[in-house]
Amino acid sequence: MKYLLETYGCQMNKAESAALEALFRERSWLPGTLEDADLVLINTCTVRATAENRAWGRIAFFAAEKKKRNFSLAVLGCMAEQYHQEIRKRAPAVDYVLGTFQKQAIGLVLDQIENGSDFDLREESPAYVFSSTHHEPGAFRAFVPIMHGCDNFCSYCIVPYVRGREVSRDPEAILAELDALAVAGVREVTLLGQNVNSYRWRGPQGLLDFPALLRLIASRLGSGGRAKEAGIGWIRFLTSHPKDLSDDLIAVLASEPIYCRHIHLCLQSGSDRVLARMNRKYTKEYFLGLVDKLRKAVPGLSLSTDILVGFPGESEEDLEDTLEVMRKVGFSYSFMYHFNPREGTPAMKMDEKVPEKTKKARLAKVIALQKETTESLMNVRIGAVDEILVESLSKRSKKEILGRTARDEMVVLPGGVGQIGRFIRVRLVSRSGNTFKAEAVND
Repeated sequence: MKYLLETYGCQMNKAESAALEALFRERSWLPGTLEDADLVLINTCTVRATAENRAWGRIAFFAAEKKKRNFSLAVLGCMAEQYHQEIRKRAPAVDYVLGTFQKQAIGLVLDQIENGSDFDLREESPAYVFSSTHHEPGAFRAFVPIMHGCDNFCSYCIVPYVRGREVSRDPEAILAELDALAVAGVREVTLLGQNVNSYRWRGPQGLLDFPALLRLIASRLGSGGRAKEAGIGWIRFLTSHPKDLSDDLIAVLASEPIYCRHIHLCLQSGSDRVLARMNRKYTKEYFLGLVDKLRKAVPGLSLSTDILVGFPGESEEDLEDTLEVMRKVGFSYSFMYHFNPREGTPAMKMDEKVPEKTKKARLAKVIALQKETTESLMNVRIGAVDEILVESLSKRSKKEILGRTARDEMVVLPGGVGQIGRFIRVRLVSRSGNTFKAEAVND
């Protein structure tokens, strides 16, 4: 039998989809197309309006396709959690609506499709169930969820409502999965959590926090596999909340070379007044001080961020505060978007709404500054020698390879398929858009 899986949203969704694909492989299902899939699954996101609108469009598309050919249609993830009844009402052609806490029930769905058995999914499981994510066969990068949910309740964010409160994963299960990935040939792993640095596990030996987990992982993996042809050589983690990035975590990053010199640190706004309305629990001064500590402890560190403009009550002065922080920090790149209210969040009911035209004008200013900053930082890097992990052949030419530095910079250079999955030294010689062009360096 065959399946078609589409995934929208965050890296956590991608990791969970990878776990679903592993289940399909175990049951001898094959990847299919619109023309031959027995089951179509849409793994959805509702954090941002663009991802949600895209998913609604795909639901409608596949519902229409069911009139032409018989197949089963399932909607998974955050939209299924948030809009379960609305999906049933708007798209009755959908056969299965599986919320965030029901993804483990996909095995029952496959049983029904394979054998015609029946089951009842009205009650959700009481807690999130972690499963080994595995990875795409032949891939050299993998995502490993270490925690799920969020306790922050930022006023604009739907995540705590659709993914629940924070639940951390057993460290032994994390280590076991890393061991399996290393054996499978994975060279780079990204540890995932909605708020990854608030990881907490209480076991027989007491409380294990995120810095302690990172030390445990570094001890298990040693200095990494960069110096040899096998082993996990780099580890990244997403996403960091500024209020939980501790001095202890900074010390780990400074002392353990297996962790990449890049952090995605979500700013959202540079205005104290807006940050308070967002319930972010830090100030502009705190954020800039944290960046200063990070850069002093970890030379060469690069930072990326999320920036939200047009939040209710935001003034031009508030926007200027955000632009000021951007100039002072120098983010290598940013995910930039304007406020779209999410049903069920406190911000949905806030007054002082910013007009749509104003939001777009402010977003344009943020995008322009980030473009200027990215170009400036990349120009400074030209001539530098660095290490990359080769990820794939370039889409533009089979005579070129595509890789990434520990600073999360994309690099393209002449090469062949035999170099994929290897760490190599390169010299950055020019740039094309947001990608460096490079040449190999023989040490």
